[in-house]
Amino acid sequence: MEPSTVSPLSSSPADHPHTADLVVFGGTGDLAMRKLIPALYHSDRDGRLSPESRVIAMSRGGLTDADFRGKVDAEVRDQVPADDQAGWQRFLGRLHHVSVDVGRDVAGRNTGGGTDGGTGGTDRRGWGALARLLAGHEQRDRVFYLASPPRTFGPFCRELDEAGLVTPRSRVVLEKPLGHDLTSAQRINDEVGAIFDERQIFRIDHYLGKETVQNLLVLRFANAFLEPIWNSLWIDHVQITAAETVGTPGRRGYYDHAGALRDMVQNHLLQLLTLTAMEPPARSDREAVRDEKVKVLQALRPITGTEVERFTVRGQYVGADGMPGYLDEPASTPPTEASRRVETFTAIRAEVKNWRWAGVPFYLRTGKRMPYRRSEIVVQFKDVPHSIYPGGAPNRLVLRLQPEEGIRLDIMAKIPGAGEVTLKPVPLSLSFGETFSARVPEAYERLLTDVLAGNPTLFMRRDEVEAAWRWIDPILHAWESQAELPEPYPAGTTGPAGAHELLGRSGRAWHEEGA
Repeated sequence: MEPSTVSPLSSSPADHPHTADLVVFGGTGDLAMRKLIPALYHSDRDGRLSPESRVIAMSRGGLTDADFRGKVDAEVRDQVPADDQAGWQRFLGRLHHVSVDVGRDVAGRNTGGGTDGGTGGTDRRGWGALARLLAGHEQRDRVFYLASPPRTFGPFCRELDEAGLVTPRSRVVLEKPLGHDLTSAQRINDEVGAIFDERQIFRIDHYLGKETVQNLLVLRFANAFLEPIWNSLWIDHVQITAAETVGTPGRRGYYDHAGALRDMVQNHLLQLLTLTAMEPPARSDREAVRDEKVKVLQALRPITGTEVERFTVRGQYVGADGMPGYLDEPASTPPTEASRRVETFTAIRAEVKNWRWAGVPFYLRTGKRMPYRRSEIVVQFKDVPHSIYPGGAPNRLVLRLQPEEGIRLDIMAKIPGAGEVTLKPVPLSLSFGETFSARVPEAYERLLTDVLAGNPTLFMRRDEVEAAWRWIDPILHAWESQAELPEPYPAGTTGPAGAHELLGRSGRAWHEEGA
């Protein structure tokens, strides 16, 4: 049987890649070196970049093109297969660097000049050098990737517009976090939207580029057996977990003002919830999936007032087993009151108030310094209406996003042997790494491919971002007004006691490997 595709998720074919200039702001930073540059190299190796496409890094580094290529070669070469050195050299030839002065504050005050990377001279703090590099290629797609702090999104877009660099074929990619509350998110959306049309704005969440997330849609909408039971009649509850073993060394300054709710729940976990709960799209166009996701966010039952204490838990890890607590992590400044109040763990009981999901709790959980690194969606089915066998257990569908991507369905089976029938849960597993011989692309590879193809399906629309903040803001405000500090939990454990009580009150428990 020939492979088939799902139309809304399809990007442009690899044999007809778009020719584009990809301009990365923060192009020498951590995200660019760890994720974006390797993703673009693999896309080039797989034939998804046209021969004429270029990658242009923007930074304050004062680098020439040769300097930048040398930096990339030193930091990324270990990801290059030994048999693709020629391809690596070809990819390095695509790279350019332009120095830009980002010393203008968000109010627009110019605080100094800048140099022009490899082109020499001083010209509009580097924007003129970018204009010259792009000149003569107005018919190409232009992708401006803002791998920079959110406060720079509006100013950078205005600079691009003032330099005459925004064309009808331009797109802009915004990294998370998009603001710190609804008001700031709306302000950023207004500033960027004043320069770019909504169809040109790609708000990225790398979780949506993971193979398991996309296979969730395929599993639901390309297989007939699940849809009849994908509802409150057969599903008891859903758990969505994003657990990390790492703490926040060197990042406490950022995390003091972000916290787990803003950093993980508002974007990653709510995105996974929408894809799990959404209705089948009525159309095959690329906006249909996003329409259905927005409906889920709008159907979330608000958590306000005293309900925040009942349906949410916040915690902060403390030192244990040789691991430092949050307040003891290495940082350039000592802990502040904000440090003591910020959550490194949160658990929430959410509800989607519609016909399909009425009465089904969605439990969201994320934390630092947990005993394992794992991101997964667990769909717990109800028990059979009447069991004729003792020792049975409800079926469970586990979709693992990391570290090993795959899908597992736990079913009951008879243990072989004569005599009394004894049951045991056994897994039906799909491991992408074991099942498919092809290399599984990283999330950023898929998402960059979609950006270059102009496919917005796996990116967040403005109304989607703002609907998520509308649900999150009352929780944030309630936490800020509470005198109590986050509940402590020892580093290396599964979170504070309150998180287990959140499920335990209804006789449920968090899914742990082997449980």
